[in-house]
Amino acid sequence: MSTASKETALFHRIRWISIVGGFMDGTRIEFAPGLNCIIGARGTGKTTVLEFIRFALDAMPDDREACKRIEALVNRNLDFGRVEVGIETKDGLTYVVSRTLGEDSVVLSDDGEPTEITLKAGGFFAADIFSQNEVESIADRSLSQLELLDTFDAERIADLTVQIKHVGVQLSGNANAIQPLQARIATLKEELDALPGIEEQLKKYASATGGDNAAINAAHAQKALRDRERNALESMTTTLAQYHSHIGEYVGYLEQEARAQFAKDMLEGPNKDILTEVWRNLGRCARELDERVKQMQALLQTERENLSASASKLAAAHATQEKAFRILIEKHQAAMGQATERSRLEKVRNGLLAKKRERDEAISRLTKLQAERAALLKKLSELRDARFGIRNAVAERISAALSPTIRVSIVQDEDRSVYRQFIEEELRGAGIKQGPVAQKIVNALWPADLAGIVKSRNVTALVEKAELNVSQAEKVVAALQNSGRLHDLETIELIDQPKIELNDGGNYKDSQSLSTGQKCTTILPILLMESEKPLLVDQPEDNLDNRFISQTVVGSLRKMKSRRQLIFVTHNPNIPVLGDAEKVFVLESDGAAARLAKSGSVDACKAEIVTLLEGGEEAFRQRKERYRY
Repeated sequence: MSTASKETALFHRIRWISIVGGFMDGTRIEFAPGLNCIIGARGTGKTTVLEFIRFALDAMPDDREACKRIEALVNRNLDFGRVEVGIETKDGLTYVVSRTLGEDSVVLSDDGEPTEITLKAGGFFAADIFSQNEVESIADRSLSQLELLDTFDAERIADLTVQIKHVGVQLSGNANAIQPLQARIATLKEELDALPGIEEQLKKYASATGGDNAAINAAHAQKALRDRERNALESMTTTLAQYHSHIGEYVGYLEQEARAQFAKDMLEGPNKDILTEVWRNLGRCARELDERVKQMQALLQTERENLSASASKLAAAHATQEKAFRILIEKHQAAMGQATERSRLEKVRNGLLAKKRERDEAISRLTKLQAERAALLKKLSELRDARFGIRNAVAERISAALSPTIRVSIVQDEDRSVYRQFIEEELRGAGIKQGPVAQKIVNALWPADLAGIVKSRNVTALVEKAELNVSQAEKVVAALQNSGRLHDLETIELIDQPKIELNDGGNYKDSQSLSTGQKCTTILPILLMESEKPLLVDQPEDNLDNRFISQTVVGSLRKMKSRRQLIFVTHNPNIPVLGDAEKVFVLESDGAAARLAKSGSVDACKAEIVTLLEGGEEAFRQRKERYRY
């Protein structure tokens, strides 16, 4: 079991990393709670340490190219080795995360015992990790900025995201139930179009049978009833047979699946006691299930025999009743001439009446499903609104903390790129320029509104609202009607779009329009804000001038390091020295392997800082003389 420290931590922290095998075999680094700086010459494994931590914690970036680059580095430097990372949660619980290539991360207790905890569950432990040049890339991508905002209230965002996905799954299942029902109702509607004509013809027959028309009409009504009775028994006979056959397919199924999963060597291996118990339990369960299925089959067979006997009795009764019907009809020549056609029409009407009942039942089910869908869509909208509310509060909090230098805002549902892409895909082959048409539509209509227009085939509304011509609108409605994806259209997510701006000479400029150095100047202070998660950055000084580092970055480090763990790979002496790093780690390499050469306080590693980060003591002395300080 994991242990808890006497004083509960205020934030998550990485306690240590240990590497077995590969380029850094045998390296173990013990991190301090505050500011940690990893230094060394090029090629000594500084970046590798950071990416190994990311690999162990399964904190890979969403960017595919960045992911490939990191995976290549890990593969190259870990070989067939193992990375272990000691962590401590904000609640003071300590664990070890262990991972090897090709395997998922495993969370162990401090004494190496496996736990049921997984990092993928979210909320248990997380770290903010940024590779070299990844900081400025955030300034260029709206989605990266959105992910950054989400890290400031990660647990609530993650919880809402899970709920949103769950509602999405429910909506997908709802759509899968609605679509075939709508198709069946449409088919039944076409077939039922013939019913009024048939009923009208039968009315004519009923009114044209002469003096005994009441008796003859009653006889025909009874004949129609006999036809319905016979159909009911035949239908139930088929249903019982199908039910009997379907459940019979499950006899032996569980045992067969168990045999496929548990090979002989597994039941004779080192975990045979556990697996044998599982095998026996599954076998007992399979036998009990098979027995119950057989009991159900026996019950069904008995009912089939009862139904067959009832059908024989009904057939005998029908034969007697049919004989009486023929005798009555033969007394009336006119009625006899119409009997055959009238009987045929009665059978057709009976079939259509059965379909009418089926249609009415389908409409009732469809109405219920549509009500469920409306409630789910409302819930989906509310969840998305709640998530935006959190993001907006985060943006306001960052702006307040970094004002007037940096301003952060967010607009709900502003990024419609996914929506536009959906429309363009559905309009391919529709005979119109899908790009311009799709742009007009997404600018003018919400997805749900467009879905409503298409469902009602309201071409006029599309013309007026999206400013399309009639031909374009007709083709859009036809294409979306025929695509079978109207339900997907209703649930398309319009992405919240953040804007991060830098105050440049009194004017706020969007981060995407800034120079590389300004982008880092804008994003890094946001990364350095208070959070419960450790912050790991590879060379945060890249593209930043030393004045900004010494006046702004260092100030943030000194302010934040008591409230958040910071681990930086750096070549800039201002960060460890002026930031008063609790721990400095000096790495070195002979080209074939890297190792931790020294670690300790800034004072303890002063000689290495001067040599590696200042260019050596002589260079440091010459600069001092040149500056005359």
